[in-house]
Amino acid sequence: MKICWFHLMPYPELPDDFRERVGSVWVDIPSELLDPEVAGSAYRTYLDQLEHADAAGFDGICVNEHHQNGYGLMPSPNLPAAALARTTSRAALVVLGNSIALYNPPVRVAEEFAMLDCMSGGRLVAGFPVGTPMDTVFCYGQNPATLRDKYQEAHDLIVRAWTEPEPFAFDGRYTQLRYVNIWPRPIQQPHPPVWIPGGGSVETWQWTAELDYVYCYLSYFGWQLGQRTMEGYWREIERLGYDDNPYRAGFLQFVGVADTDAEAHRIYREPAEYFYHRCLNVNPRFANAPGYTSEATIRARVASQVQQAAAQAAPGSAMLSWDDMIDAGHLIIGSPDTVREQLEHAAKTLRFGHMLLLLHFGNMHPDLVRYNTDLFAEKVMPGLRTLWSEYDDRWWPAACA
Repeated sequence: MKICWFHLMPYPELPDDFRERVGSVWVDIPSELLDPEVAGSAYRTYLDQLEHADAAGFDGICVNEHHQNGYGLMPSPNLPAAALARTTSRAALVVLGNSIALYNPPVRVAEEFAMLDCMSGGRLVAGFPVGTPMDTVFCYGQNPATLRDKYQEAHDLIVRAWTEPEPFAFDGRYTQLRYVNIWPRPIQQPHPPVWIPGGGSVETWQWTAELDYVYCYLSYFGWQLGQRTMEGYWREIERLGYDDNPYRAGFLQFVGVADTDAEAHRIYREPAEYFYHRCLNVNPRFANAPGYTSEATIRARVASQVQQAAAQAAPGSAMLSWDDMIDAGHLIIGSPDTVREQLEHAAKTLRFGHMLLLLHFGNMHPDLVRYNTDLFAEKVMPGLRTLWSEYDDRWWPAACA
């Protein structure tokens, strides 16, 4: 099992009455709520936490890309990844990732990822998300009907730029370049491992399998609600005739560890409620632009994480209670033994070999983040290490093996 420490980098001082005052945490969030000094302090603290995760022995440290929101302050994940390439020494840099349809031209991603791979000594995992409707359609003005075509063309250009030994011309529908000849080239050959963050699109399952990439389900709502999506993915893998190596999959889970179950429930309730009541307050009008979701995915009745969050933020809907969060498995909270047992059960049930953990969530105090991280590393992680040891993880940087 590979265990990664994931950071969303949320804005830590959204007001108590945020849900009542503000229509959405994404796209049109009022600018007067942002204090740049608070954001600057948060960035420094968050980078410290990722560096500490590296020192604590986590296999990977993860960052991602979002725009115009208080949920995650990383419009460019390559910036914190570049800082971490210099200040960490062993963990994989898992960038989940660059929303490649938003880059013009997409060779910018090929160049910056190659830089990160060189700077880190070959520790990069390259993530290519399509991007949420909020980021792609409403913040960056992309056409939802052509977004996936543009995304796939960008992917083809990036991979070719990494692997083509000579300069070449690229004449695509969305990008035309007379000369493609990136410098530097990545250390990892033929290119860094590619992971595809997804929310349940049938096409993403098929495409990821055919290209032998990792499918990562970045779940807001825990392993229980993620089970249907992961079962769909593995059925598609079986239908296509590929092996069922669990390292084909990654899954994100919120986790809080304490000395006892009772203590865990006491200390993690506030940051969890901050996340679910404020950071996920997505207005439904931004959650699914017409044309963004394919017909096949609609027919499969697979709802995205964003749609689920928007449904809970819709006018008249009740806020999730703490008991609701725990009973539905949104978070795994408890003593080291409780957390290890539940995570092992989740990993075996959903069959994922890359465990992505949110050990910071909401407005969690830095001292509590360090406590959560250290207790997990010392008393939970060793019991999960040997899971799936009979399989080869061919989607991991060799420098971090």
